[in-house]
Amino acid sequence: MNLRPDPTFHASPKLAMQAPVENYAFTVMLSPDGSQSDGIAVIDLKSDSKTYGQIVHQVIVPNTGDEFHHFGWNACSSSLSPLSGHAFLERRYLIVPGIRSSRIYVIDVKEPLKAHIHKTIEPEELFAKTGYSRPHTIHCGPEGIYVSCLGGGGKDGTDGPPGIFIMDCETFEIIGRYEMDRGKQDKHYDFWWNLPQDYMVSSEWGLPPQFENGIVPEDLLSNKYGHSIHFWDLRARKNVQTIDFGENYQMALEIRPAHDPTKSYGFCGVVVDTTNLQGAIFTWWRGEDGTWQAKKTITIDPRPEDPANLPPLLQGFGAVPPLVTDIDLSLDDKYLYVACWGLGEMHQYDVSDPMNPVLAGKVELGGIARGTKHPNGKGFAYGPQMVEISRDGKRVYWTNSLYSTWDDQFYPDDEGGQMVMADVGENGGLTLNKDFYIDFPKGLRSHQIRLEGGDCSTDSFCYPSV
Repeated sequence: MNLRPDPTFHASPKLAMQAPVENYAFTVMLSPDGSQSDGIAVIDLKSDSKTYGQIVHQVIVPNTGDEFHHFGWNACSSSLSPLSGHAFLERRYLIVPGIRSSRIYVIDVKEPLKAHIHKTIEPEELFAKTGYSRPHTIHCGPEGIYVSCLGGGGKDGTDGPPGIFIMDCETFEIIGRYEMDRGKQDKHYDFWWNLPQDYMVSSEWGLPPQFENGIVPEDLLSNKYGHSIHFWDLRARKNVQTIDFGENYQMALEIRPAHDPTKSYGFCGVVVDTTNLQGAIFTWWRGEDGTWQAKKTITIDPRPEDPANLPPLLQGFGAVPPLVTDIDLSLDDKYLYVACWGLGEMHQYDVSDPMNPVLAGKVELGGIARGTKHPNGKGFAYGPQMVEISRDGKRVYWTNSLYSTWDDQFYPDDEGGQMVMADVGENGGLTLNKDFYIDFPKGLRSHQIRLEGGDCSTDSFCYPSV
């Protein structure tokens, strides 16, 4: 434990943007068929280094079949909250769950080139203490580590609704469930919060039988995936309002609130509108009467395509849907990045006016029936997926795997894991960096990225910028 707050904690987004640039990235490596163990790759991001853009260390776990997916830090800027009793924690450990095994690894990355497993939490402990399974999103809060789960109890994860549990941020013991009153929430995916305003927002994907073995077309076309977001009284652990986008807006996934804690708005990405195959972004905000509202502010059209060029799943539609699978917001709340995994495009929107986003840049890479190559001439499997923005907003990193069984349905002829980076122009715009291209070891795919010293997807700021 430090004798002063970790220097990678920042009281405001502006201070975080002025911090030193990232030296390393930590990226998931997953074995889609379970024939190999999953791991975390440590990647050199120092532009003047001889090993720049290379994997310089790997942490390979001893088990197989975990399917690493999302992961996050043990501590972040929320530790600076006056409500925190943990201001002197180090941002030292990565909490890495296996979405398929429900096993959780705690990895010590204080020395990135010597990163190693610190602790393993077996699935039986998770089941016994929470009744939840399929751990997914990790967020570090003032009083502990919050973990959302996509499954409830039982073998198929449908014995009771999924939810959030809390871990001790020092011992990594599982404390128990978060929810006191979940209201209408019966599915889960992402969540995030505004600490000073004491609210949380959560979203929905589907239950384990709807995603583990691939997308279920019948469920999608009958609108049985999630299409609502839920607003919570964070301290009371109570769902105070649910907004249903409409049942045709299937899979309301990533939640991105404004980083400025004085602002009461944010964004949610929707994978597909089943009436027209469009992708969508909704802006949500708190009205003058204190209730929450939401409006669709970005629409992304599908691309017509010869059915002969499409995977069997899409041949009947004769088009490629955008498939909005991830979004991320720059620390100054100016640019929203939208991964269109189906089209093979990364979009950059100026959201200075969150009710009227404007497309400011776009990169094409990969994509169904397109397969756009990287500027270096090499291939990029699947399409842009998990996106991570540097704190200063000048670099945008992304990987390509969505979820192993979904990869195989939408891209049956593709294989591989890549990570790339795009440079952001002074006035917006994106340009793929020709010199940054990582091809992961054979048989492994890439998913989420975390940057050394934190990043804008894992910090909860307590004070407004000045």
